[in-house]
Amino acid sequence: MADYTIAVSWSGKDALSDSDANKVISGADFNTEFTTVQTAVNSKANTASPTLTGTPAAPTAAVGTDSTQIATTAFVKNVLENYIYPVGSIYMNMAVATNPGTLLGFGTWVAYATGQVLVGYEASGTFDALDESLGAETFSGTSGSTAADLAAHSHKVAGGEHETGSYDYGTNFNADNLGSVTTVRAYQVDTSSAGSGGGHTHTIAGSTLQPSVTVHMWKRTA
Repeated sequence: MADYTIAVSWSGKDALSDSDANKVISGADFNTEFTTVQTAVNSKANTASPTLTGTPAAPTAAVGTDSTQIATTAFVKNVLENYIYPVGSIYMNMAVATNPGTLLGFGTWVAYATGQVLVGYEASGTFDALDESLGAETFSGTSGSTAADLAAHSHKVAGGEHETGSYDYGTNFNADNLGSVTTVRAYQVDTSSAGSGGGHTHTIAGSTLQPSVTVHMWKRTA
């Protein structure tokens, strides 16, 4: 690998008299000098990145820097603590139950929304307040009143029946010489009375549990 050495005596030209033709700087002089520089540069091997030891320091970049500048530990902590997980953030982990304060190295974290799922905030409606617990996993109760409270009443059932045959206007039925007649009878039956006044109740029970996945969840409070 060759080091660069000046090829043209530039300062020597200054000592020449103005009438000396060698005092003139020509294109050939520049070509000679730049060729020498090129040869020296091209002969140099690429410099490998240094291997740092100890605790090297570097300038801390501003948040939002998008370059090849080194990201210091101060830069990383600032982004995590103030922009990714600021106070009020929710941290979830399915594999580790360790408090995020220990994992991340900053903040005060408390277990949050145990046995609950999260829902997005809306400007108006059921979900218009933050950090509000709503609903329940199961429900049960009654509506109305008991059957004994009903007012006394009955129900009507209507129906009809008919029969076909011959009729002797004088004596007996006889299929040979009697006219044919069909008789239809309608009827209406009242059921027995039930109830004693008031209303009645229906017992209801069920589940409101939606499809869910369980995770460890914390909220940063400080």
